[in-house]
Amino acid sequence: MKKYLVLLLFIIPCLLQGQKHEVSNLFLNEKSLDLKLAISIKGVKAITSDTVYSPAIMHFNAGDGWDSIAISVRARGNFRRKECYYPPLKIKIRKEDAKGTVFEGNKSLKLVLPCNQSKDNALIMKEYIAYQMYEGITEYTFNTRLLTIEFTDLMGKKSKSSTITGFFIEDDDIVAKRHNGKVVEDLKLHPKLLEEKNSIRHDLFQYMIANTDWSTTFLHNAKMIQLNESNEYIPLAYDFDMAGFVDAPYAQVNEALGIANVRERLFRGFCRSEDTFQSVRNEFIANEDTIKSILMRYQSAFDVKAFTGMTKYIDEFFETMKSDKKFKTEITDKCRTK
Repeated sequence: MKKYLVLLLFIIPCLLQGQKHEVSNLFLNEKSLDLKLAISIKGVKAITSDTVYSPAIMHFNAGDGWDSIAISVRARGNFRRKECYYPPLKIKIRKEDAKGTVFEGNKSLKLVLPCNQSKDNALIMKEYIAYQMYEGITEYTFNTRLLTIEFTDLMGKKSKSSTITGFFIEDDDIVAKRHNGKVVEDLKLHPKLLEEKNSIRHDLFQYMIANTDWSTTFLHNAKMIQLNESNEYIPLAYDFDMAGFVDAPYAQVNEALGIANVRERLFRGFCRSEDTFQSVRNEFIANEDTIKSILMRYQSAFDVKAFTGMTKYIDEFFETMKSDKKFKTEITDKCRTK
């Protein structure tokens, strides 16, 4: 018996250590990472193929000084790519180049940037906070890393530099691997075929931040993973810049939804069993302090008026969660059947 106990004491820490290493060093550190990146924004936007990348060198603060790494970049997304000065970027890194750096284990990253100049840094912080709050709700999330970027736009013989806030998002294949699953594409699954609790968690989170710009069926601002053991489908949410919580000046809502602006919440989830709805509702209520503490971490990034507005907006969501009447009228009575 004593021999088995000793064996367990050895095995359990090893298992925990293995789980910890499923997240790369890039995303284990919550401190903002300093970067320097110089590319031609016009040149990157001109490339319309998703398979064509431009070479670049990315400099990063390695802690004991600056280092650099060769990367390939392309523009991604639709709206921000067309309407914003800075497009969201997709970055590829060769395995041999990443080895021994903070980027080891990451072959592909999304780089989220402000829409325009540094005045939009507060908006990018709000979107980053949305990812952080989602981690307080579910384990099925993308890891993110906050960045301070000295960004240089190469414009022929001229160049233009700005210091902006951004963040990395890990690749969906890494998220799937962490949960012993795989990314699935082009299935056009009916939402009711998704695992019930995680589907409701996803949908209530989108309601919390007032985001209507998503579809788990058509994989718009959503990825889907299938777990290997249970074959269940789990949605992964991303791109929250159109959410009312962020309240970007360019944010739009679909007129067909019947809401006036992005700040107006609308539950777009499908109907589920009442018991499961109530179970997930109680999870959100139990996690209220966690979600609000995540928000409080970033208070210093905003002026008093802006931060008060953000906390009040989240408070209003929890008022709905805690009220039987409001939960019925705003959530279960509004759930979709088709």
